[in-house]
Amino acid sequence: MISNPSDERPSLAQPAEHPFLALPREDLDLVCELVLQSGSLKGLASSYGVSYPTIRARLDKTIERLRAVVEGATPDPVADLLARLVERGELSVSGARALRDTLRDTNAHNTNQPQTKGEQP
Repeated sequence: MISNPSDERPSLAQPAEHPFLALPREDLDLVCELVLQSGSLKGLASSYGVSYPTIRARLDKTIERLRAVVEGATPDPVADLLARLVERGELSVSGARALRDTLRDTNAHNTNQPQTKGEQP
């Protein structure tokens, strides 16, 4: 008889809080296709029409995001968006870094600004 893995280790979360639910749709699609390809990265790369190194890098990013969710890290939606744009070739790595740094500088500047009377936080 095949045992249920959940019998051997504690559940990570309740069904409504499953870590997969925190992943973007693109990551879920990738994991689904990987399962349908029987775990074959070569098959996954072929189904996506990309090279093995490209699909390996894409899967590594998905694993990073999943690991962060499981460990309780707060996701950074801007960083995730920039990473997806770079992965799809819609933004260069240097452009993504410049945007990220500009946003961080702007946010740091705004948090250090004193509020004027009547201004909303």
